[in-house]
Amino acid sequence: MSATHWDGAYQRNGAESVSWFEPRPALSLQLIAACGLGADAPMVDIGGGASGLALGLLELGYQHLTVLDISAQALALARDRMGAAAERVDFVVGDATDWQPKTRFALWHDRAVFHFLTESADRARYMAILRASVLPGGFLVMASFAPDGPERCSGLPVRRYDAELLAAELGAAFALVETHRHAHRTPGGAVQNFMYARYQRAV
Repeated sequence: MSATHWDGAYQRNGAESVSWFEPRPALSLQLIAACGLGADAPMVDIGGGASGLALGLLELGYQHLTVLDISAQALALARDRMGAAAERVDFVVGDATDWQPKTRFALWHDRAVFHFLTESADRARYMAILRASVLPGGFLVMASFAPDGPERCSGLPVRRYDAELLAAELGAAFALVETHRHAHRTPGGAVQNFMYARYQRAV
């Protein structure tokens, strides 16, 4: 994926007018809370950009948060929106297909990054990093366009998933815990059908 593409999207639209903007990422917060992790559990939001997820997690008491995004522009907007609370989050500019995390995580969250990986080699690299980075017993919360969701987003093609198709990409190390269908309404009023799933890594 291209940092220039995503920087441009944020520069043109701002944080609250991009199609993926949510006023509050309620379903992600619900699924993360359902994991029952302690306040000191290390968590990462992949492609978090200017999302409100990190702030929502801070408000729930979680203390060790990392946000990775390929767009420096998105992360700058996130810091501005969070104000002083941004000092409590580790913001990292990077590509999820070649990132080298400094720590391992009890929770890996990805809303709508993986579905942009249309090349098998990119998906393999992403999955290798994911498997190496999630602690035994840790959780994955992932959201992608559902099988009847959009075929393109922000001018780019995507791959659409249900929980079983995603499980095939993950392999046997992750077991499906729950799945939800979600209709996301964009700031422009369009409805995009998503699949959200929560998996747990084998101990």
